[in-house]
This record gives sequence, C-alpha cells and structure tokens, in this order.
Amino acid sequence: MKPSWDIFCSVVDNYGDIGVTWRLARQLVAEHAQAVRLWVDDLPAFARLCPQADPHAAQQCQQGVQICQWSGPWLAPEPADVVVEAFACQLPAGYIAAMAARSTKVLWLNLEYLSAEQWVGGCHGLPSLQSTGLQKFFFFPGFTGDTGGLLRERELLDQRQAFQTDGRARQAFLQSLGVQVAPHTRLISLFAYENAGLASWLQALSVDPQPSLLLVPEGRILGDLTRWLEVATLRAGERQSRGALTVQVLPFMTQDAYDRLLWSCDLNAVRGEDSFLRALWAGRPLLWQIYPQAEGAHWDKLEAFLALYQQTLAPGAAQALGHLWQAWNAQEDMAAAWTALLEQWPTLSEHAERWAVQQTVQADLASQLLVFHQQWLQKV
Repeated sequence: MKPSWDIFCSVVDNYGDIGVTWRLARQLVAEHAQAVRLWVDDLPAFARLCPQADPHAAQQCQQGVQICQWSGPWLAPEPADVVVEAFACQLPAGYIAAMAARSTKVLWLNLEYLSAEQWVGGCHGLPSLQSTGLQKFFFFPGFTGDTGGLLRERELLDQRQAFQTDGRARQAFLQSLGVQVAPHTRLISLFAYENAGLASWLQALSVDPQPSLLLVPEGRILGDLTRWLEVATLRAGERQSRGALTVQVLPFMTQDAYDRLLWSCDLNAVRGEDSFLRALWAGRPLLWQIYPQAEGAHWDKLEAFLALYQQTLAPGAAQALGHLWQAWNAQEDMAAAWTALLEQWPTLSEHAERWAVQQTVQADLASQLLVFHQQWLQKV
C-alpha cells in the first residue's frame, strides 16, 4: 500500500515556497501515484499559480492533489504517513499532537531550502529528537550525491530539448503571450526583486549593437522599470522602447508557461529558488538574484553555487559570469560586467546546456524522498 503525504506550505515571500511545494506535490501524484494533501496558508497566492483553483475553498482537488486551506485551530483528519514541513514552516500544535498519538509512526521531514554550501551534505538526513518524543529529519535538496537532489520531473529535459529544437513551437508559444520577436533580437526574461543596479543594465542594453527584447512577468521589478522608462505605469501587454531595448510586460503565468518562457529566451534573469532552478534546467545562460538575508548570509550561498557552477568553465568565462552575478546582487553598476559577459557568450551557452544534462545523473528530489521513506520503514 502506498504511503499518504501531507505537505505544509506557509507562503512567506510571494510564490517561491508555494511554487516548490506545488511542483513537488504534483510530481508525487503524477509520477509515483502517491496520495498527497497540500496544506496552504495563502490560497489566493496558490490560485495565481493554478488559475482554475478556488481561492476560498477549504478543500479541493487540483491535478490529483488535495489542496487544503491551512488556518485556524487544527480540525483535520488523521496525519499522513509522511509529513513534509516545507522550509521550517512550523506545523500546527494540534497536528503535532495528532502525529504523536498516531498508532503507527509518521515520517516527519523538514524540507530545507536549496543550497550548494559544503556543509549541506553532512546535515542531509540527520534526525532531530523533538520534545514530543517524535523524530524530525532534515532533508536538504542539493547538487551533489550526498544531498536530496533537485526537483525535476521525469520528462522535463526531453520536453525542453524538443521545444527548443522546434522553432514553430517557440514562435507559437511567444505569440500566445502577444510577443513578436524581430530577427536577430536577443530575448531576455526578467523576474526579479527591486534592484538599484537595473538601470545601468537597461542603459547598456539600450546602446548595444544587437537589439534586445526584455520580457518581464508582472512582479516587484516593474517599479524600477517604470522609473527608467520614465512612464507612469507598466501593465501586462504593454511595450516600451528606448534605443536598442524593448521592454514588454507579460501577465502572470502558470508554472508550465513560465518554463516555456525560460526555454524560449537567450538569457534568463531569475530570483529566489523556484525560478532559479527552472532556469538551470532551461539550459540557457542565467543571472540569479538570490533572496537577501540578514547580515549578508546569502552571499555564502551565492558564492558556493558559483564555485560549483564554474568548476568546468574556462577562466575567462567563469570570471565574467561571477562579476555579473556579484554586481547584480550588490545592486551595483552592471555595464562593464555585461560587456565582458557578452564576449564569453558562446562558451557560457554551451556550458549551461552541458551543466543541466550533467545534473540529471543524480536522482531527483521526489524519487529520493520516496527512497528515504522506504529506508526509514526498514528501521522502525
């Protein structure tokens, strides 16, 4: 008999946390036929990712996943066999009590944030004894064999490669968004937090010999764009041009559509964790804006990933990529770093595709969660 799953998600920063847990829940159902309940404390945020969802329903089924509203006193049914506490979101006290009272043991997992830092491998899978007598295990996604792997659907890279080799599919997708791309235009997606360094990059793009089309899904970066363009507002569907740069705002889109946007672009500027990982799977050069943390703790995570990603890059390309990422995250002038990166473009493009394929050697996150549960069952 297959285990049941409860995945808890507290929506902290826009759509990153719910983006990861929604992808994971769907994959557990679609590829492994698991029974999954996804508990969400912000259903309107979930409904942005899943437009057919009811943002007010206490319970509903979407794509085989039971979506449950997480609010108020705990009155839910018996806890599942496997409980995933996403990103230390703190389970309801009533639910923890129900886990402790359950006749059969529950596997309790704290799904951590993604990091390439070296200490992650040593902490992955470690138990933590709770005051209730329950044991919670730390489950770390990661890029190396001593971690829990990366969120990746079974057919993801095959689907992506088929799309990227089919020019008509790309054109049809972009046209569905109202995007027309002139020949020889560089296509860039921009999904970012506010950034004081953006203006310098936009200026560099506007005077570049090659025209660029910047596709910007609705989000927090629009304020910076309106100031640089000197317009009052920017709404979905609008286009504004300055020099060689055209900016077009896109409506909020589903995860599957966003994947295809990333596959369609020559460069993807992304933020946080979910869009960062999807940009890596896109096999195209990327610019990552990491979520800022207190006392600059995020810089260690950024540098750890850069060190890993640059291992097989030629020195010049590695340096150019590092300088651009550092300038972007420090919100500094990006013009010189952007020019240097363009000189390394062929090398970086080949590396992005090769790196994505190499990462598929490691088992994906959902598969590793299932293996971890089976191994745990053998010990209890």
